[in-house]
Amino acid sequence: MQAVQKQSKLVKWLKKLGFWGFIFFLAKGIAWLLIGYLVVK
Repeated sequence: MQAVQKQSKLVKWLKKLGFWGFIFFLAKGIAWLLIGYLVVK
């Protein structure tokens, strides 16, 4: 029973990490595009 609960916590943590990782890299990509646009402009 404890192993299933630990695995469930791990899966939740990984999903949350995946979501925040996606948000981080999305914001980073948008920032680089904005910087590139301002440099070319």
